[in-house]
Amino acid sequence: MNMTSPIRRRKSRQIHIGKVPVGGDAPISVQSMTNTETRDVAATVAQIKRLEDACADIVRVSVPSLEAAEAFREIRKQVSVPLVADIHFDYKIALKVAEYGVDCLRINPGNIGREDRVRAVIDAAKHHGIPIRIGVNAGSLEKELQRKYGEPTPEALVESAMRHIDILDRLDFQDYKLSVKASDVFMAVAAYRQIASQIEQPLHLGITEAGGLRGGTVKSAVGLGMLLMDGIGDTIRISLAADPVEEVKVGYEILKSLKLRSKGINFIACPSCSRQNFDVIGTMNELEARLEDVTTPLDVAVIGCIVNGPGEAKEADIGLTGGTPRNLVYVGGEKSHKVENVELVDHLENLIREKVAAKQQQEKDLIARS
Repeated sequence: MNMTSPIRRRKSRQIHIGKVPVGGDAPISVQSMTNTETRDVAATVAQIKRLEDACADIVRVSVPSLEAAEAFREIRKQVSVPLVADIHFDYKIALKVAEYGVDCLRINPGNIGREDRVRAVIDAAKHHGIPIRIGVNAGSLEKELQRKYGEPTPEALVESAMRHIDILDRLDFQDYKLSVKASDVFMAVAAYRQIASQIEQPLHLGITEAGGLRGGTVKSAVGLGMLLMDGIGDTIRISLAADPVEEVKVGYEILKSLKLRSKGINFIACPSCSRQNFDVIGTMNELEARLEDVTTPLDVAVIGCIVNGPGEAKEADIGLTGGTPRNLVYVGGEKSHKVENVELVDHLENLIREKVAAKQQQEKDLIARS
């Protein structure tokens, strides 16, 4: 299947969050955030490592106190993924984590306080080569803007963002990324579209406080999908009231659907109907559970009957078409062999893993020759 996306991305300045490039021609990165108590080092490290295993490119950690900053120091020593420290109000916390090896500071310069304190944070960021993320949120707009606009609006979000940007401009600091998040899809999309034409810095996309696993996934897919189709967005975070690992999975699925990133198996599966010759839903649930560890891109079609099965199977790396008395397996777009229902899941898993291993070996051989 063709993995070239027709989307033309907005040109943006590139920054680095640790080893991960954000903006420019870099792949759109996927982020998540820990929800453990940061002072509980063991629990936070364990969650970060789970996020790493899920292929999170960047992980954000809330650092609300100097005590949490000391815990962050220990956390930083135990994980390798780039870390963003989420900090509000107390500039001393930002100075501490900058010293302790943070890869990015998530601050709003306007709520740090006096300009000398903001300048101290910017000087530390310059000294350590740390970028900043400005994070504007509809739920925490400045009181003056709340009075001016009466309620959160896209224009209020953009004005708040520009106020923070003006502070960084005065202090000659350009290595930042920006988010203008709202829980309302229309407001967030409008704000991002407005700010995208006003700055060159990378944009961090998200629908904030999107909801639970199902509702939040749908809101995020709709909102981020519209922006990504416009070419807007350099890094994404899916905000779910769920296990943070699910945020990473949903993020990759959104990017995969737009052919902007490829990770793991892209399943093409029918919803099933009375024509199905095997249990499509049960087969898919089992395959997804068994193959969660696979990160190599692969297209796999699982179709219950011969109406759409052959057409989808011919376009996939591995395809299955339901048939009577046995189901037909396609490999590389060609008819290969037949398989009984009772051995379907085991057989497909083995076939997929063999294909993945072959792809990985091809990549190794290519690297060795280059």
